[in-house]
Amino acid sequence: MADPSSYRPRPGEIPDSPGVYRFRDEHRRVIYVGKAKSLRQRLANYFQDLANLHPRTRSMVTTAASVEWTVVSTEVEALQLEYSWIKEYDPRFNVKYRDDKSYPYLAVTLNEQFPRVQVMRGHKKKGVRYFGPYGHAWAIRDTVDLLLRVFPVRTCSAGVFKNAARTGRPCLLGYIGKCSAPCVERISAEDHRELAEDFCDFMAGRTGTYLRRLEKQMAEAAEDMEYERAARLRDDIGALKKAMEKSAVVLADATDADLIAVAEDELEAAVQIFHVRGGRVRGQRGWVTDKVEDVTTGALVEHALQQLYGEEKGDAVPKEVLVPALPDPLEPVQQWLTDRRGSGVSLRIPQRGDKKALMETVQRNAQQSLVLHKTKRASDLTTRSRALEEIAEALGLDSAPLRIECYDISHLQGDDVVASMVVFEDGLARKSEYRRFQIKGFEGQDDVRSMHEVITRRFRRYLAEKERTGEWADGEELPDGEALKDEEGRPKRFAYPPQLVVVDGGQPQVAAAQRALDELGIDDIAVCGLAKRLEEVWLPGEDDPVVLPRTSEGLYLLQRVRDEAHRFAITYQRTKRAKRFRSSPLDDVPGLGETRKQALIKHFGSVKKLRSATIDQICEVPGIGRKTAETVAVALARAIPAAPAVNTATGEIMEDEDGAPGTTADAPGEPVTAGTPDERRGQET
Repeated sequence: MADPSSYRPRPGEIPDSPGVYRFRDEHRRVIYVGKAKSLRQRLANYFQDLANLHPRTRSMVTTAASVEWTVVSTEVEALQLEYSWIKEYDPRFNVKYRDDKSYPYLAVTLNEQFPRVQVMRGHKKKGVRYFGPYGHAWAIRDTVDLLLRVFPVRTCSAGVFKNAARTGRPCLLGYIGKCSAPCVERISAEDHRELAEDFCDFMAGRTGTYLRRLEKQMAEAAEDMEYERAARLRDDIGALKKAMEKSAVVLADATDADLIAVAEDELEAAVQIFHVRGGRVRGQRGWVTDKVEDVTTGALVEHALQQLYGEEKGDAVPKEVLVPALPDPLEPVQQWLTDRRGSGVSLRIPQRGDKKALMETVQRNAQQSLVLHKTKRASDLTTRSRALEEIAEALGLDSAPLRIECYDISHLQGDDVVASMVVFEDGLARKSEYRRFQIKGFEGQDDVRSMHEVITRRFRRYLAEKERTGEWADGEELPDGEALKDEEGRPKRFAYPPQLVVVDGGQPQVAAAQRALDELGIDDIAVCGLAKRLEEVWLPGEDDPVVLPRTSEGLYLLQRVRDEAHRFAITYQRTKRAKRFRSSPLDDVPGLGETRKQALIKHFGSVKKLRSATIDQICEVPGIGRKTAETVAVALARAIPAAPAVNTATGEIMEDEDGAPGTTADAPGEPVTAGTPDERRGQET
């Protein structure tokens, strides 16, 4: 590690003028490139007490072994030179955006004698008109397929084109009217180029001209009674409108603009760009970067602008660029964009209206992109290993917890109380080991008692399985937890203990889980809890939580485990609630399967009519014997308790001959309804 004072320039050597500087390591490799309005003031910031520097900056200056600089005339030149050197040297301490995919473009090769429409990736070529980028290549092909009906431009490769010219026969698209077939001279090179330019104009957003032209031609053909031609033009108009519908109007004033949004945390940043042309979103792309230097959001935006427009000129740079934060200083960047476009470029933050609403959409995409990137990062072996080591160190474990189990309780206002157990092995979800529990020990809402019950049942089962050998025997009772099945339909076992039990909650839940393990005599399994509010890690018997850094891979893994347990518990609880709402009195009839239940309902029309049927009438249903009919009748009779008869005209409870409420002394000519309102509604449905 180098001492910055060993290569610090002498006083007066650094000029007080705009320029670009490079830090090199001991092997003469460029490790950082930066620009400055005043080289003297900027470089002085690096050569101060190391304790005052940001950790990333401190790492850079101690890695470097020398610094050099180049003086330029203006800040705009410094911006351009900085971009060129970053691209040339690829310095390790500079922010470098990486495309999260190779984006396909719709390209028109105007540099060829017979321009071709095709899908292109990679570096842009001179003389080729590009549209996009698109999220998927199939989206380009769908759009092109619609537009070829109106603009039958060549789409074939050079080999196919030469072969058709040699044989004098066009390809299939030429026969079906989706290619003007310049290969067999059905159209001249000049006319075909004009057709390709019209295609480009339409893709660029100038759609109204062609729609009005086709509508006028269709009307003229109809007036001349050329109905077949009018029908073809009508279909052409429909194809163009369908192609336009694929990119919805987001800005009503037909604006050409790029919208850039940034989502970031302490370590990484994600950038999303929406390309709007003619008021429609024509393309989208995204980048992710490690924040290897101490940068603000404005600096991230500046780097994104360099990456986006460093190789572009002319119309590829739009008139308006909307960003979440402005670079500092703003003027050099805005002038640089203007120079690349050849006319004025507005760089600003949207404040209101449609543009601000669209910027919020782009921001959500950036946030989702960052989350997705972190999810992919979780599958990296090195990252997972570091996360497990951080957890072991923070919790004082002897070794990394290779198997982690997490428990969560879920209910709806005390009803349908369930619990979930999810398993992570080596930092990855092991879904075949997930378990679901119904709380059976008590009624109502008590997360602490529920957690104690679940931990007790799970590890009691573990102790039993520890003594058991072989697989499950036929007819053996299922475990308390509703196990997911293996490939052969047998329940998985609870034979594998975790090194760490994580509970969703704070001190009370952790204490309940530890008490359950102590009661079972298990002392070799660590317990902790993760509280949602402040993401604090609680340990048994501790008054203060363990606070992991927000950027910690260990905390990130614990959060994923906790969130997965919550998701699994919520899913099970909702399934049980929905099943309860769909329950029927016939569900409790022993030996009555789904097919015969449906046959009964289909025959009688409703459970109410089935309840009033006699046993002989029930026996008339195909597949229903007398014994089953008697069982059905008894079950339905027990399903609703006896209720007094009510005169619905007067609200009077009718009494039988013994003076007790009954259903026999009905008022003449008045309807009598038995049961509670809820029961009556259930019968009617």
